[in-house]
Amino acid sequence: MTEPIRVGVIGAGTERGWARMSHLPALTALPDYRLTAVATTRSGSARLAAERHGAAHHFTDPARLSGHPDVDLVVVAVKTPDHAALVLPALEAGKHVYCEWPLARTTKEAEVLAAAAERAGVHHAVGLQARHAPAVRHARDLLTSGAIGRITAVHVYAARAKGAGGTVTSDAVYTLDRRSGAGTLEVAGGHTLDLLEHLCGSVGRLSAALTVQQPRLTVTDTADSVGVTNADHILIGGFLATGVPVSVHVHDGKTGHARTRLEFSGTRGSLALVSEGPAAGHGIQVSDIRLKEPGAGDTWRDVPSPPEYRTAVEVPDTAVRNVAELYTALARDIRTGSHTVPDFETGLRLHLLLDTVRSADQTAARQVREV
Repeated sequence: MTEPIRVGVIGAGTERGWARMSHLPALTALPDYRLTAVATTRSGSARLAAERHGAAHHFTDPARLSGHPDVDLVVVAVKTPDHAALVLPALEAGKHVYCEWPLARTTKEAEVLAAAAERAGVHHAVGLQARHAPAVRHARDLLTSGAIGRITAVHVYAARAKGAGGTVTSDAVYTLDRRSGAGTLEVAGGHTLDLLEHLCGSVGRLSAALTVQQPRLTVTDTADSVGVTNADHILIGGFLATGVPVSVHVHDGKTGHARTRLEFSGTRGSLALVSEGPAAGHGIQVSDIRLKEPGAGDTWRDVPSPPEYRTAVEVPDTAVRNVAELYTALARDIRTGSHTVPDFETGLRLHLLLDTVRSADQTAARQVREV
């Protein structure tokens, strides 16, 4: 029997956080992995997380987790500004690394991480888990096989609930600062644009406009008023490298019916990937994604994904599903030497795309990318 991959999670707090919501339930459910170590900033929470999830080791010093001999894979699931300082020691210790998206606060940091990962010769993954949703994998096969003919247009709309009603929770306040590297463009825009390029190829030319529509928000926990310098609306118009026109609108602050929809028009039909429902306000990477095609009249009907597109074991909820699917693919990569998951080089290319969007906004000129 193959031994499980031993995992250490940095940012394994028990009260809140993405690791608690997704990584820890996914790792617990998957037989490919065994959680052996956790790290948080406080000894009490680290000990509690270890007890709750059956980890043998707990740390407040993440470097000790990365260097421990009982850890094969280090998961970095903390705020974006801290990613680089935590990923580099893990790579230097020769460990495989899974880092959440955004990979880094800046493109320069992402370049450093990608180069370090290449030198280390280990497997590395970035948390662009929407690629591994069963409906997305099914859609990619249909689109690349010509099921709707030649793609002639792509329309993308992604609206999150963050900031709805003029309020924000305290743990999200740091994302309102453009220096954080974790704003609407980086998170909602990054996940959505990555999915767009994964499904139908690189964006070659684009124009963009970024705007702040809610310049101040109230913190729900404290009633403090905070300023917003990160854009909360992103408009992109352009063309894929193949010449196909693309339009994208990504925004936060959606009050009611937050959702994401990527619609692909072709010469012989259309397909849409749709994320709706309770979790949709957090973005397409978190929520359940459904594949649809035109039905009778103006309706759209579901396109069920065959069983082979679901590779992970059953998991508690949709917030865990896509992460579990990515972990399943990563385990296969580590064991076979394949490279199928989005890695640090993928993350760097996405950072460069976001730089192009910013440049298009700042110069008010169409940008042409090398692809």
